[in-house]
Amino acid sequence: MSIKLSRLSPFYLATLSVCCAVLISYGLGIWIGSSTVVLLILQLSVVVVAFLCRPRWVYIVALLEALYFNFLFTVPRYSFEMFNGDDIINLLVFLLVAVVTSQLSDLYQHQQNQLKQEQLRNSILLSVSHDLRTPLSAIIGTLSTLKEYMGKLSSKQKEELLDSAMVESHRLHQYIENLLQVTKLQHGVVVPKKSQQSIVHIIHLVIDRFTQQKSRLVLQTQDNLPLVNVSSSLIQQAIFNVIDNALRYSPNDKCVTISVRVSQANAQVIVDIQDEGVGIRQDQAESIFELFYSQNSLKRSDSGTGLGLAVAKGILSAHGGTIQAIPLVKGCLIRIGLPSVTEVHYG
Repeated sequence: MSIKLSRLSPFYLATLSVCCAVLISYGLGIWIGSSTVVLLILQLSVVVVAFLCRPRWVYIVALLEALYFNFLFTVPRYSFEMFNGDDIINLLVFLLVAVVTSQLSDLYQHQQNQLKQEQLRNSILLSVSHDLRTPLSAIIGTLSTLKEYMGKLSSKQKEELLDSAMVESHRLHQYIENLLQVTKLQHGVVVPKKSQQSIVHIIHLVIDRFTQQKSRLVLQTQDNLPLVNVSSSLIQQAIFNVIDNALRYSPNDKCVTISVRVSQANAQVIVDIQDEGVGIRQDQAESIFELFYSQNSLKRSDSGTGLGLAVAKGILSAHGGTIQAIPLVKGCLIRIGLPSVTEVHYG
């Protein structure tokens, strides 16, 4: 099983880098007998840490490696004294290069973050230009029709037009909410105001928002579910996004099943949302939670930007929860996990 270096903590990255550099440099130092080669290997380790960790870790690593070099490769050996002028100059240059490397890498990472933010802003603007315009155009068209033919339309036709405008209004509102949440999540300003809530009550509030497709939603719950410590409004939005996504990628005559239970293994309340659509492949299981990801070949014309699941993941992460996609033979299962509290909710 491979492990991505970027997912390791700075402490483990720095420790791994120092250990590898020490072992390699020690072997080459004995084999070649050149202190310069040793310093180059140690310098390479500093460069690696500089691009993977914060500057303070670079300084710590550089200091430890300088002490290691002094102890093993300068005269007198096995002491922290140093009398050879060349060794002193080499070590000072090593430390100077480590400081400069740290500053340059910090500048590089800052520029990369700015570039990512700019790319995100551009993506959001492109998204807004299409996905917000579509429901807005539908609302304007519906209201224009209603105004122009007010006296000629029957009560049923007027009601249908108003219902259509309401559906598009809710859709527009949901897009805007997701865009706002994406911006907050990217800047790390989502701080949930938590309280103990019944997850079943939250799900019922979400289901009530699907006025037109409520009949397609099937809720199955376990008895005596514990409460969860969450922000009700944020968790509503996360669950709404997942259910909305399931409905959009499912045939109109198929149901979406919402199952709620307790996981005894990790004391989580589990919410499974399963659709009967064409599903996803195993290699898409993580990608669907990325910003602006969408299955273009499968979605309908109203499937949106690909923000919904990314926002849901961000909200759940802020609550210490989890979300994962589980491919099935038919359809797709999105599993949400939220930490439970000891109090049990009856009813």
